[in-house]
Amino acid sequence: MNHSFLLDLALAVIPVVLAITLHEAAHGYMALALGDTTARDAGRLSLNPIRHIDRVGTIILPGFLLITQLLLPPHRVLFMFGWAKPVPVSAWRFPNPRRGMAIVAIAGPAMNFFLAWLAALFFPVDVPMTFGTAVFAQFLTFFMLTNVVLGLFNLLPIPPLDGGRIAVGFLPLPIARVWARMERAGLIIVLLGVFVLPQLLGIDPVGTALRTILPKVFRLLFLLAGHGDAGDGMDVDI
Repeated sequence: MNHSFLLDLALAVIPVVLAITLHEAAHGYMALALGDTTARDAGRLSLNPIRHIDRVGTIILPGFLLITQLLLPPHRVLFMFGWAKPVPVSAWRFPNPRRGMAIVAIAGPAMNFFLAWLAALFFPVDVPMTFGTAVFAQFLTFFMLTNVVLGLFNLLPIPPLDGGRIAVGFLPLPIARVWARMERAGLIIVLLGVFVLPQLLGIDPVGTALRTILPKVFRLLFLLAGHGDAGDGMDVDI
């Protein structure tokens, strides 16, 4: 098998697995910190990716993205996305269930943004660019991109995404109740609105927004990592 293919496969899959695993673990540990032991009792307070696998979000969708990108020009992986099986949370165990769920929801994207900053911190800047250094830099770029996109995507205010649960936690109660009812159809709304309809209509509002936001986020991450303007001009196409 082509070594370049295997390298592309590893560079695409490993960042996604790490990002979604730590995203879900953050939810569980935050719930535990607030007094809910449900995730711990269910064995979901784990950094083992197998415990967080979701058939669609962890296998089917990332696999589809991977295969189509490697088969179609330019025959390399430019973007990967997915999600894990949600960590179980018992909101009634929190002193304030709505606020508690909102705080638990915030923990996932916060973990992703922290991981992206951590990758920027270790990014090889002003060092000789050997083959190993180039591969490491490519991995960190994929890792940063995956975490930033996952964090931003989950902040969309649509249940069951984290942003929807944050909204339910802070909206006035009558509106929050209506908003929470969207959760039953939320995933369908997200899939149709973000992936299916844009392809059918030939538009890409989410991709356009990310292409505008991502360079700014990367510059900020490198700035916060002490690398100054090292993020300028980086390839963060999506």
